[in-house]
Amino acid sequence: MFRPLQTEKPRRAVTLTVEGRTIEAREGDTLALALLDSGIDHTRTTPVSNSPRAPLCLMGVCFECLVEVDGQPNVQACMLEVREGMDVRLQNGARRAGDVK
Repeated sequence: MFRPLQTEKPRRAVTLTVEGRTIEAREGDTLALALLDSGIDHTRTTPVSNSPRAPLCLMGVCFECLVEVDGQPNVQACMLEVREGMDVRLQNGARRAGDVK
């Protein structure tokens, strides 16, 4: 589905955990790209219909790619580079009061 951009030197692989599943990504990739590349087809569900939502704009405008990273909710996956050891949870339903930091 996605082909990585060609770079002059290979990028190091990093390992992260998504919903308890270990995935690998390339250093410098956004979390949204890593999720899509690993076959994860949505990052959150809507509060009313529980419909799955996935990264849309990939530039930080639409907020469709919200996830929880290392216990911090409402992180835009398209705006965050992957790093070794990240713990990612998909967001389901409505945000809890006080979640916005």
